[in-house]
Amino acid sequence: MGRYIDDILQPGEKVLYSSNLHRIIYWKAILAWIAACTLLVLSRTTLAENLILLYLASAAVVTLAALYWSLAAWFRRWTTETDVTNLRVIYKEGFITRKTFELSVDKVASVGVEQSILGRILNYGDVVIENMGNDKQKIETIAAPLNFRNAITAR
Repeated sequence: MGRYIDDILQPGEKVLYSSNLHRIIYWKAILAWIAACTLLVLSRTTLAENLILLYLASAAVVTLAALYWSLAAWFRRWTTETDVTNLRVIYKEGFITRKTFELSVDKVASVGVEQSILGRILNYGDVVIENMGNDKQKIETIAAPLNFRNAITAR
């Protein structure tokens, strides 16, 4: 499967900046993997057989949740594209069902960046793009949002 942007580029259009979702979307999976490892270690530190079985069963359940969250975050990150060309801002998410928006760079009225404290530290945030018709599009959890904003606004 090729990139969506490669299929829709128009003659004379060049990609100026590409971004992706930040790796912070894996946070649930990471916490679950830590919990599963902790439960596994706890099962090795006790002598009570019932407690060992409880820890191992809990570790198995948490491992399944961690695996699900890992795959879901990876798939979401893999199927989301965010690009700025010399003519348009393009956003695509989804695989079988697809959600896209394309906005002419000339029609962009303003670009805002929303970052939490953690977002500033880890360099991720939300980008809000407002067009001339006062419609707003929000791209959530994008990596390097200030660079993305600068790619849109710099001319």
